[in-house]
Amino acid sequence: MIKLSLALDLNYLVGEYGADFVFNIHAAHTACQTLASEQLTLSPPVEHRVDTDPATGNRYLRLKARAGALHVAYRATVELRHHFAAPETLAEVPVERMPLTVLGYLYPSRYCQSDRLIKLAIREFGALRQGHARVEAIQAWVRERVSFTSNSSNSNTAAVDTLIEQRGVCRDFAHLMIALCRAVNIPARFATGTDYGADPALGPPDFHAYVEVYLGEQWVIFDPSATATPMGLVRFGTGRDAADVAFATIFGAVSSQPPLVSVLALEDAAAGIGPPYHCREAISTDGVATLC
Repeated sequence: MIKLSLALDLNYLVGEYGADFVFNIHAAHTACQTLASEQLTLSPPVEHRVDTDPATGNRYLRLKARAGALHVAYRATVELRHHFAAPETLAEVPVERMPLTVLGYLYPSRYCQSDRLIKLAIREFGALRQGHARVEAIQAWVRERVSFTSNSSNSNTAAVDTLIEQRGVCRDFAHLMIALCRAVNIPARFATGTDYGADPALGPPDFHAYVEVYLGEQWVIFDPSATATPMGLVRFGTGRDAADVAFATIFGAVSSQPPLVSVLALEDAAAGIGPPYHCREAISTDGVATLC
């Protein structure tokens, strides 16, 4: 089991007319991701509520802040019991057998214009052996053609832009990989977390975007930017693309400071709790937990 201590601090200055906020910073409840503890602190105290999307498990903090400073602090201890599978056992699921909740992740979306990449995807990946290996090939193709470059994109950058410019940050890698998967009829969704295991040279710890692909009738984790340790990814939300699961959506005049993110691995060898590590097996926090 993996056990992580998570701390998030967000600071805003709200304009004179106030602002509405929707945050997706609470760790999601999944089959293999549970919370040993969590605490939310708002300063000044603000009336708020946390709603859970029954379809995704995403949890959304909603509040209206008055003019002035707003500090949002979230603390959690998260336990991850991953499902491990040999990659060669994970087959693509025929469209006719996909659950209704999965079908939506086959379609184009705002940042993942899969309909514009069909010819490219079929040419590059259409003849490859189907299953986990084909998804790995798509991930490798994205990594080979896109360089990780901080501050190289913005909120309007979509998969086709990243393909043309050949540079981006984690969300851009994720959008392009998702679009290419969908273009060859493989459901893929955008996932958010934190970048545990990232090289400090890339900057301070931050929020992170990665990909979950539907293989073997479960959602399997991929990190196309290769900046984090997949086993250390705490899931906040999943959606069609970044528009569905921004860590903060703000309605009103607000200025913000960079988020402060900390994720520490808690270890207890006697209890079978160790740090995240890179492994050969395909992993998921969506299936039934097994030991690697």
